[in-house]
Amino acid sequence: MADLAALYPAEELAFLRRLSEACRDRGGRALLVGGCVRSALLGNTVYDVDVEVFGLSAEQLDSVLQPLAAAEKVGRSFGVYKLRGWDIDVSLPRRERRTGSGHRDFAIEVDPALSLPEAARRRDFTVNALYHDLLEDRIEDPLGGVADLRRGLLRHCSERFVEDPLRVLRGMQLAARLEASLAPETERLAAGLDPVGLAPERYRLEWEKLITLGIRPSLGLEVLRTTGWTRFFPELHALIGCPQDPRWHPEGDVWNHTLHCLDAFAAHHRTGPHEEDLVTGLAVLCHDMGKPVCTVEEKEAIRSPGHDKAGVRIARQFLEHLRFPAWIIGEVLPLVACHMRPAVLYRDNSSDAAVRRLSRDCGRLDRLLRVFIADAAGRPPEGPGNAPEAAAWLRERAHTLSVDQGGPPPLLGGKDLLRHGWEPGPAIGKMLAQAYEAQLDGAFNDREEALRWLEARFSQLLGKESPERK
Repeated sequence: MADLAALYPAEELAFLRRLSEACRDRGGRALLVGGCVRSALLGNTVYDVDVEVFGLSAEQLDSVLQPLAAAEKVGRSFGVYKLRGWDIDVSLPRRERRTGSGHRDFAIEVDPALSLPEAARRRDFTVNALYHDLLEDRIEDPLGGVADLRRGLLRHCSERFVEDPLRVLRGMQLAARLEASLAPETERLAAGLDPVGLAPERYRLEWEKLITLGIRPSLGLEVLRTTGWTRFFPELHALIGCPQDPRWHPEGDVWNHTLHCLDAFAAHHRTGPHEEDLVTGLAVLCHDMGKPVCTVEEKEAIRSPGHDKAGVRIARQFLEHLRFPAWIIGEVLPLVACHMRPAVLYRDNSSDAAVRRLSRDCGRLDRLLRVFIADAAGRPPEGPGNAPEAAAWLRERAHTLSVDQGGPPPLLGGKDLLRHGWEPGPAIGKMLAQAYEAQLDGAFNDREEALRWLEARFSQLLGKESPERK
């Protein structure tokens, strides 16, 4: 157990020891609790830390914290302090009792005299009810969380689990991160809950963790399926049982395919930055949402013509329901719309113009290629086929054309037209659109060539009466 301390940054660990010693000197006991302990037991470096202090009143804790760090109390009666300059929250033991259906409808009673088991029972899962005494270097495990962590089980701490339906979605993302599943009795409790009264802004964070931190996101989504919670996300629920042609999709329906794609993304195609992984991962999650409305079962084949375009509206509906910001949605949807085009371009050995247009249309070609390979990998046991080869071909072409990070910037602007006597108005926009299409076609490749092209276009208009020109 002694090496657990090595998983905390040295400066933070020294501060936590000082805090623990100061609480002990006043007759209290400070214990690290929750996700930080769980992460340390799994051998992961810990950054965000929660500390629960037993045996001290709020006034005594105030006096302990004052010489150590600037502390900001959260709420009026929560007994929670955020320490400025540290990723550390300090709290007092408390009881919570639901008083209504809203997410704020809880009566909270701070009680420093609570026993450890009683304090632990207000938490969601036993793997989050683990305590670490730094001074004695001992794990306190009042509810059997260590055994559940080893077995990959998420078990509720008490029957009060049902008071907060958000815990089902916490279970979703924890299952993905810990490669775990719900204990049968916890699954039964979760199946009886619904998200009525939950603000979508609250559960959006759980989806972000699923996408950006999940080792096997498929296990998280299976929590939704086995508890019946997919029905609250109809765009996902429609994937269950939606058939695919077994010649191309031996893995089964669109639900299974999506789960395999997400696992492939998590294993091989995250880049590290949170927003990059969130945008790309959401595109993988949403890429086939158009199939349920486009799939046709014919005598010799199952096809989903146009599902890439149809999926844009459905993915938008799903992401808006989860209250993702407009800029995130705006970057995900072009990836959904374009997810099939890399294969077509590679198959047809398409022109430079086609590569430029794809880069413009998808927003970021490097992101699209990660979605494309994850999509292709979601077909076990067949695997990704020639998708890596196609992606490498397209990546090289895009790099040569300098469009791997997006479509080329326009070489001509409105000022260029105004200098040539063009009247301000809608006609300028139409001409600029024509100029950009010509640029994508390779009619010009630099500013000097663009101006010559513009001169030539104006020359064609000389002698013609045009209301757009002075």
